[in-house]
Amino acid sequence: MAAVGESEPAGLHIGVNAQLLSLGVSYRSAGINGYLQNLLRHLPQADASMTYTAFTSERRYAGVPGIELRFTRLPTHRPPVRILWEQAIQPWAMHRAAVDLLHAPAFVGPAAGGPPFVVTIHDLSFLLYPQNFRAWNRLYLRHFTRLSVRQARRVIAVSESTKQDVIQHYHLPADRIDVVYNGADESFRPLADKQVTEFRAARHLPERFLLFVGTLEPRKNVVRLIEAYARLPQGRPPLMLVGGKGWLYEEIFARVEALGVRDEVRFVGYVPAEELPWWYNAAHLFVYPSLYEGFGLPPLEAMACGTPVVTSTAASLPEVVGQAALTVEATDTEALTAAMERLLSNGDLRAEMQAAGRARAQGFSWARTARQTVASYRRAIGSDGGEGRV
Repeated sequence: MAAVGESEPAGLHIGVNAQLLSLGVSYRSAGINGYLQNLLRHLPQADASMTYTAFTSERRYAGVPGIELRFTRLPTHRPPVRILWEQAIQPWAMHRAAVDLLHAPAFVGPAAGGPPFVVTIHDLSFLLYPQNFRAWNRLYLRHFTRLSVRQARRVIAVSESTKQDVIQHYHLPADRIDVVYNGADESFRPLADKQVTEFRAARHLPERFLLFVGTLEPRKNVVRLIEAYARLPQGRPPLMLVGGKGWLYEEIFARVEALGVRDEVRFVGYVPAEELPWWYNAAHLFVYPSLYEGFGLPPLEAMACGTPVVTSTAASLPEVVGQAALTVEATDTEALTAAMERLLSNGDLRAEMQAAGRARAQGFSWARTARQTVASYRRAIGSDGGEGRV
């Protein structure tokens, strides 16, 4: 195969399945939606010789220069309808648009028909933590992700940890997989003290509080976070849980009641992406003890804002934070309490983590993500369509 940029044809038409774009106020507006928005925003600058078309039903999405939008009238925000579109309509839509290569940015490409494609795998939580998924969702992902990674010209994994999971569970050759890290948006940066103080006042926030950001679902380990928080000494700052209700979240609320911390643990709910930098800046400490992450964007965003981070050693999280955060075993409640207490009581350590986190976050950008994604597109087009298939 030729080196990237040597002999692959220029002027490629890339189609992006953007049916998971969501500008609504719910957990669907986090996660892959953020990946899509940032990728689309940076692809034209990564390689302007390519033509890009995004296919979506989200008519509130204004798009960006250099990306053509094609809207479907089907309500693909409903999973059964999206599956129908992906498997039955998408191949026809790509053919009609004369797409050379499809990017399936969320696990699944079309099982039959359509152009060659690249698929992004964010994690394999549906295999590793199946109990945390609704049955129909788990079955769809299990079956069609396996088909997709075997049929794809290239597989993009968002971390080395995810790449190893794909190799282990799907027996895919390592040279078919490109590791492309996510980035931290430029809006995640230290903000002026005066503005942060005004934000706290506007949101009725105390000067010191602990922060968690993520969808309320079992894999985020929020129940253990609440248990570890309850073990902190009296006088502890409140814990703010920012994130929409996902699934199987009832135990989180029950544990707050059982431990008697209802007045100290506050459920903020979903927060729009543009407001998140203010929350990170306003927080005294960010805590993210997830059981499993394909990448783990919130700790990176917190570090970029200069907020000290406590996170777990699970999966990809050590790749993201390096030595710039305190890490503990995800299932060790006592260690999680101790790490939070260290950063709450040790000003020198807090300052050290702030500086280290900012420096670490500078190595991750969406512009680099887009450039490396385009390189994966070119590798895919440069292959013969059968090379390395399982």
